Amino acid sequence: PFQRITRLKLLLQNILKRTRPGSEEEVQATQAYDALEKLIKDCNENVQRMKSTEELIYLSQKIEFECKIFPLISQSRRLVKCGELTALDLSSLRKVTTRPIYLHLFNDCLLLSRPKEGGRFVVFDHAAFSDVRGEK
Repeated sequence: PFQRITRLKLLLQNILKRTRPGSEEEVQATQAYDALEKLIKDCNENVQRMKSTEELIYLSQKIEFECKIFPLISQSRRLVKCGELTALDLSSLRKVTTRPIYLHLFNDCLLLSRPKEGGRFVVFDHAAFSDVRGEK
């Protein structure tokens, strides 16, 4: 299947090396090579899109919303980064308390959640990507 397409690219490269410059065969081999390059690029993009969709489906089974804000699965949405942070609670003058929070940064939004048992998360806040700003 896909591996054969990449082998065809190598075959066409070898054909191009052995054709006479300026010949009709070179023109046809170049056109075939360019078309094959486009096909390989399209295949790679579709594979990445499918992986991204599979990742969103997996996440949607692990993430719960306190109130359903929007559907998590979208063709245009991609997970950029996720990970755990420690939130500091400075409301008490005597003691600083910490609690873990989890961030899911997508290309269009940010979800803040609390970890639950079983690797699940409950979203307690969100923001559109345009409203997110980071500082060092």
